[in-house]
Amino acid sequence: MSDILGSTVGHVGVVEINRPPDNYFDKELIGEIAAAFDSFVESGMRAILLCAAGKNFCAGANLARRTGDVLGSPREGGTDHLYRHAVRLFRCPLPVVAAVQGAAVGGGLGLAMVGDFRVASPQSRFSANFNRLGFHPGFGLSVTLPRAIGEQQAALLFYTGRRITGEQAQAIGLVDVLATAEWLREAALGLATEIAQSAPVAVQSTRTTLRRGLAHKIAEATEHELAEQEKHFATADFKEGVKAMAERRLPVFEGR
Repeated sequence: MSDILGSTVGHVGVVEINRPPDNYFDKELIGEIAAAFDSFVESGMRAILLCAAGKNFCAGANLARRTGDVLGSPREGGTDHLYRHAVRLFRCPLPVVAAVQGAAVGGGLGLAMVGDFRVASPQSRFSANFNRLGFHPGFGLSVTLPRAIGEQQAALLFYTGRRITGEQAQAIGLVDVLATAEWLREAALGLATEIAQSAPVAVQSTRTTLRRGLAHKIAEATEHELAEQEKHFATADFKEGVKAMAERRLPVFEGR
């Protein structure tokens, strides 16, 4: 597993994404994270810390690559697809704390939402910028974002693609703990450790009750999200959105 680093601290399993500085993901990376989650379940860990090396937690997918290379081909009936690995993350029975330094953008925000809790700093940045790039949100965000911050705030972030700070994210319930950038990882590990100090059978049972049906909803949502995304990837607006992002300018969409 060259793109993640796994370790343990007491009863906490630590998964560190190791593609700095931006930690772009693809199906291989999400599959590795899912495998690490599974290994921590098997080894008796009680909580997981999901973190990342480098400047940003996760800047999403590298749109300079072919979308098929990033996502995989679910229509062929296999399991090796980005969103099917993503659903595996949500099926993990252990509580997850995400330490979000820098940016969590697009699908990177979707990955941060795998966490039961998010720890960030005032310098952290969050953006569901899919519509600004010309395509439908993915990674289950159509379920997880409204669930965390309500439909109104989720719609606002989706439709505008605006980027918000860690403090703004905490104000709307997207971030649970705010720490200084220097102590962010320690604060996230502290929260995961505090969870791990509770009775593990009771924690997992309570979590199952609170998240009843969530993984199933995300599995259904990602099927719909992908179908919409595949249509949008073929549009002129998507090409313009990606081009505008690369040129650091506002896109000029034509609705086609």
